Amino acid sequence: MSGPQIGVLALQGDVREHLAALRAVGADPVPVRRRPELDAVDALLIPGGESTTISHLLRELELVEPLRARLAEGMPAYGSCAGMILLASEIIDAGVPGRAAIPLSGIDMAVRRNAFGRQVNSFEGDLDFDGLAQPVHAVFIRAPWVERVGDGVQVLAQAAGHPVAVRQGSVLATSFHPEVTGDRRVHGLFVDIVTGAA
Repeated sequence: MSGPQIGVLALQGDVREHLAALRAVGADPVPVRRRPELDAVDALLIPGGESTTISHLLRELELVEPLRARLAEGMPAYGSCAGMILLASEIIDAGVPGRAAIPLSGIDMAVRRNAFGRQVNSFEGDLDFDGLAQPVHAVFIRAPWVERVGDGVQVLAQAAGHPVAVRQGSVLATSFHPEVTGDRRVHGLFVDIVTGAA
């Protein structure tokens, strides 16, 4: 029996790595670039990259409102790094008008772009992650952090005093990149969320 069909938004970022990680934990992952592909999947993963560039491409491909609608209907989603930014209800320092990152309102939270600094400030570290027995080795690359969470948002991990992994219902977000470490537990958690096991 095949696992849930999870789309990976294939506009920018570690698309191949996320597809491989989801496949390794039992999902049936597919790239998503167009409306019919979005409509066909059970859930969506939004990878890292540049949140303003991904937002521009979402506008160009007329995916913003369909994606917001699927999230509002309860479609499970997971966003890493730029994906976390896009899943927020409020983006602090969203970018220049007309090219700004678009909040898709999957999670009631305010996220600050590039909160840890520029590319040269990228770092790695081990984080306690609620629900996982052993710490997660987290890779932060021009990463955001969460400055405010609303009611019903669960903080799963923190770094530098700020939430860096959160969950609200069936929507999960991390400011780090689990797809680059070989540790599949975060992807496994997302698959469990999609199948209703978590």
